[in-house]
Amino acid sequence: MAKSIDELTDEMNRFVDAMGWYRETSPSPQTPRNIAISLALEAAEVLEHYQWGEDADRASLGSELADVALYLLQLAYLEEVDLERAILDKLEANYKRDWSKE
Repeated sequence: MAKSIDELTDEMNRFVDAMGWYRETSPSPQTPRNIAISLALEAAEVLEHYQWGEDADRASLGSELADVALYLLQLAYLEEVDLERAILDKLEANYKRDWSKE
């Protein structure tokens, strides 16, 4: 069964809380800055799958994409960004954009 962005965010938060990463004493503070860095690092790991060719192992790639998605959900949560609204707004703006000048 497919889950909504809000449901996935709740699942992510349950996991982070279970790991104790939201505690003030956590050795891995879940600050927006730290999560943004982690998001970029995980995105770079996606690139590694294509470093030497066009074919990626789907299972490994899926795991890396999930890491990216989880950090994205967490950053949006921490910064109180309505990710669903932001995505829909961006798609609407992209439809209106003149891509011929890019």
